[in-house]
Amino acid sequence: MEIRQLKYFVGVVEAGSFTKAAALLHIAQSALSLHVRQLEESFGTQLLVRDRTGVTVTTAGSKLLERARTILKEIRLTEMELTNTVAAPSGEVTIGIPSGAARVLSGPLLEFVRDELPKVSLKMIEGMTGPLEEWMAAGRFNLAILYRTADSVGRMTVLAREELCLVVPSNQPPFEDSVALADLHAFPLAVPMRSNNVRRSVADVVAQHGCVLDIKFEVDSLSTIINMVTDGKAHSILAPSAVQKEASQGLVRTVKIVDPVITRSVVLAVNPKDERSPAVSAVRKLIPVVAMTLIESRRWSATAPDPAR
Repeated sequence: MEIRQLKYFVGVVEAGSFTKAAALLHIAQSALSLHVRQLEESFGTQLLVRDRTGVTVTTAGSKLLERARTILKEIRLTEMELTNTVAAPSGEVTIGIPSGAARVLSGPLLEFVRDELPKVSLKMIEGMTGPLEEWMAAGRFNLAILYRTADSVGRMTVLAREELCLVVPSNQPPFEDSVALADLHAFPLAVPMRSNNVRRSVADVVAQHGCVLDIKFEVDSLSTIINMVTDGKAHSILAPSAVQKEASQGLVRTVKIVDPVITRSVVLAVNPKDERSPAVSAVRKLIPVVAMTLIESRRWSATAPDPAR
């Protein structure tokens, strides 16, 4: 068994097929198949079930996947500890980021890391908040940008505060600048699934004020929700940053929700096991700088955190 065989095996499982994995790992598909087959032969058991739609792991494959991820992570950590210093941080840093925040943060963050931390490789995983929370809890990220209510921030670093808004098709009511929470029942909504933080934040406030919402569609895809709004099929409740591009192009409008305002905090969480890593620490310090730069230049429709908190 070789380390690269474990890497290839994990790559195939996470990609879902040999074709996709070969492209991501920059290796010929035939060579990739050979390595995985040799790994199966060395263990004397089948690890993957191959069919036209892709691959699935067997019971043995599932056990190896868990172990392989741990082994590969330990190897990366060892490499980082031997080559990484505070003065010249280097190595790979993995960060999870919600789709909405990614629309304003991803590009600038990658540029800042490239310019300020040239020896650090930033691996960014974008997704909906429900899965990101689970993956962060499982230790798959060094850092994660998450959403929290003001009273549940804990020790996490607050990057910004956002007010959620009603996202409206450009040619449909309401045409006012604001809408009361109690009036949201009049608008058919496309919203994320119940595990999503935005959905939970809205549901909590709605329940506290005895209001109801007309939820027509539950979709765990930000792009799909935005497309439904631009097509006039639904409204939604999102942060302005999630639709900044579409709003600037006149494809959608944002209407402020009032009485009360629904506010959430955008926070930065760190995996406790990675707090002493110079590379992780360097990126962790850089992210608030990027956030403040975007807020002050009005490229992020959010407010800076209160320094007193």
